[in-house]
Amino acid sequence: MKILITGGAGFVGSHVAEALLEKGHEILVIDNYATGNRSNLPDHNNLKVVEGTIADTKLVEDCFANFKPNIVVHAAAAYKDPENWLEDAFSNVVGTVNIAKSAKNHNVNRIVYFQTSLCYGLTPLEQPITLNHPLFSAKSEGGSSYAISKTGGEQYIELSGIDFISFRLANAYGPRNLSGPLPTFYHRLTREKPCFVMDTRRDFIFIEDLVEIVVLAVEGKGKKGYYHVSSGSDYSIKELFDATVSALGITLDNEVEVRPRGEDDVYTILLDPSVTAEAFGWKIKTPLQEGIDKAIAWYKSNDIQETYTHLKQVESE
Repeated sequence: MKILITGGAGFVGSHVAEALLEKGHEILVIDNYATGNRSNLPDHNNLKVVEGTIADTKLVEDCFANFKPNIVVHAAAAYKDPENWLEDAFSNVVGTVNIAKSAKNHNVNRIVYFQTSLCYGLTPLEQPITLNHPLFSAKSEGGSSYAISKTGGEQYIELSGIDFISFRLANAYGPRNLSGPLPTFYHRLTREKPCFVMDTRRDFIFIEDLVEIVVLAVEGKGKKGYYHVSSGSDYSIKELFDATVSALGITLDNEVEVRPRGEDDVYTILLDPSVTAEAFGWKIKTPLQEGIDKAIAWYKSNDIQETYTHLKQVESE
């Protein structure tokens, strides 16, 4: 098949591109390199990369007209600066509108979309969260520009009438990931900088497990609609920190400081993956420590310089 991947040089998109290339598909990637990197992608005869933003309507339409994709994997998203609402709106809403419109105009068979679990707000009504849980607005329940814009994009895809799969994700981690606590812990521990952890819990999913279900969706598995991609278990951020220390093979002089969470931080967001498991015959395979070991090995060999946590850039002080 011919598959267009937006954000294909980023963390999730590049892993999906590699997996689909290995299966013999022809891939076109669109990426503006805001958080992605061309080095994440291999040189391959079946891969073409276009540099640009999906907020550029003409660029998107030209890519669809020239490449004529059968499937779109929409992994592009703005999240780098939580205060840059315009960029979030341009990339996550306008960009998604461009993708949905062009996909409809060119008879694309399916769009695979990635949604944040923050679409349920910061005070979910149930744990674990089922797919029947309502979407909350930032005004009433706390949230972020990222969550608002990603939810808007998801709703435009549904509005288009195209067959779609929207994966609402737990915290993905693994090689090439530069956002969240894991790369931040690595970055600071290897530079002998102080660390702390928040008194929160998160559901983590290793990138290889996520890619497996994306490939199934690309190949036609699953009925149109929404699905949770998660482990079904949550871990404290301290457990993640301790696993990072273990992967590095170091011993700390003192226990890491555990700080109480802020008013705008949710204690846990735990997604129920049971519907997804039944629909796709899928479940995670990678234990947390094994996944962290693989991520740390990649960080060591790639000398990461920039990371993000809580959607904010970590300064190199």
